[in-house]
Amino acid sequence: MHPLCNVYMEFENMTMFDLLHTNMNLFVPLTDAEFAELTSKMRVKTFQKNEFFLMEGDVCRNAIFINSGCLRYFFTVDGEEKTGQFFFEGTWYTDLESFLSEEPSEQNIQALETTECLIISKKDLHQLYQQHHKFERFGRLLVEHGFLGLRKKNKILTNLSPEERYLDLIKSRPKVIERVPQIHIASYLGIQPESLSRIRKRLFEQRKRT
Repeated sequence: MHPLCNVYMEFENMTMFDLLHTNMNLFVPLTDAEFAELTSKMRVKTFQKNEFFLMEGDVCRNAIFINSGCLRYFFTVDGEEKTGQFFFEGTWYTDLESFLSEEPSEQNIQALETTECLIISKKDLHQLYQQHHKFERFGRLLVEHGFLGLRKKNKILTNLSPEERYLDLIKSRPKVIERVPQIHIASYLGIQPESLSRIRKRLFEQRKRT
């Protein structure tokens, strides 16, 4: 028996890795031994609501997989928070720029609710890259996926009106509407909270008339 199979047997009945296993198979199917090697390098951490995974000025040395909960990243510009994105269970995230360059981050990554994460260090992730081509491919696919998501958001912000942005968010990402405070949604959409309130009121009145 491969020595890593013993590690896998310890985890196979633990739901903490079920979502991760499903997610990995969407990118690169792993053998039991390969998945066990991945999980052996991960640690579990729960962030309480409003707690930070990363703060501006710190170097990002880890990547995270969200088991449950919600994170957002934001920048602080002239004292105002500018939300870049929201991440829910079943997704990976890291500040890629800081992670790769080992320079201080410009991002803040914060839990919006109690959030359980699986964390892997850059050192351990790169070790997996070197040992298994599958993990290297996984890393490339993850970066490509993130690039496409960022490009889509930029197109929405550039081409759609504030109301159209909000309607698109309702349709494409209902979890954001259901679980994220309105002040952060407004920041994400690039508008003031008062403008979002007017949009929501206008849409509500339109629904009443139909």
